[in-house]
Amino acid sequence: MIQSLKSRLDRHFVACSAAAAAAAIGAVQTADASIVYSGAVNLPIAATTNGLYINVVTGLINEPGNTSGSSVAGWDLNFWGSSSLNFFNPGAPAGGVYSTVGGAVAMYTGGELINASNTWGTTNTNWNPTGTGFVGFRFQNEANGNQVHYGWAQIINNGTSDRRLVDFAYEDVAGVEIAVGAVPAPGSLALLALGGMGLLGRRRK
Repeated sequence: MIQSLKSRLDRHFVACSAAAAAAAIGAVQTADASIVYSGAVNLPIAATTNGLYINVVTGLINEPGNTSGSSVAGWDLNFWGSSSLNFFNPGAPAGGVYSTVGGAVAMYTGGELINASNTWGTTNTNWNPTGTGFVGFRFQNEANGNQVHYGWAQIINNGTSDRRLVDFAYEDVAGVEIAVGAVPAPGSLALLALGGMGLLGRRRK
């Protein structure tokens, strides 16, 4: 079964204050009004080869453990693995989706910049530290002619017993870098909370 994050995020944003949403990523210091932020989603990453597929623009995901996950239209991210945590790259953008160091997906602590100058992995790559950390990603946005955008995702990896996507965000202006852990300015978060638009909401300039 394919579902949308929108219904889950509607409830989340209505129930939470902007301050609580900002606090979900802990020690983040940077705020930017042009960032699209998921809020705390805490989606489990199934310990299977299917894993968790996400389209970050439309909010479509696959139910954990569902083998039809690859049918999520235009999926941008896929985290999976029965033992080690793996990151699967979709076919585009060419040159990889996840920011890498030394051939493995890079683990960030917050504040690092994700942009065109990062090294981008081209194959399935592993990320095996335990605890909580951030990864950088890029994707082609089907809503604006497949231009490339940059984002971050926060992941908890305590082995197969507790492996989750905590939250994620991306810069809504194509080609503009994003700081790892950056979220929208407080005013923008408040509007998201009131409107309950979640990932499907687009910032109005």
